[in-house]
Amino acid sequence: MIADGAPLVVDASVGLKWVVDEALSPEAFALLTARPLRTPDLFWVEAANALASKVRRGDLDRGAATDAWLDLTEAPLETQPCTPELMGAALELAHDLGHPVYDCVYLALAIKTDATFVTADRRLGTRLDGRPALARRVHTLGA
Repeated sequence: MIADGAPLVVDASVGLKWVVDEALSPEAFALLTARPLRTPDLFWVEAANALASKVRRGDLDRGAATDAWLDLTEAPLETQPCTPELMGAALELAHDLGHPVYDCVYLALAIKTDATFVTADRRLGTRLDGRPALARRVHTLGA
């Protein structure tokens, strides 16, 4: 459960649910309330890549993907830079968890800013089994 008004770090899997109708989109929309929403600048690369992938697979046409991108750019996100310090922390988490650095950047930002990381990607949750200090920082949509 996420406390009302608590700051959140969201990844591209959540952001896409704001602009493309997918499973768990209503839960993702519920995050767009009066609370700080943060993300590393990596978010924009991952979101653009995901939209391009949806076009290649035929899930969206190019115009719909462009519209979704423009809508996403209007999301109330505080974008944080992927500094060497943040990336170093993400690298350490990736080593410790045996998980991709891409996802660990969001977790590192949540730790740095005393926020909860929200994702729709269930893989990270399994990596956090037995690590309650990290697990409390992560909320998986639909879990």
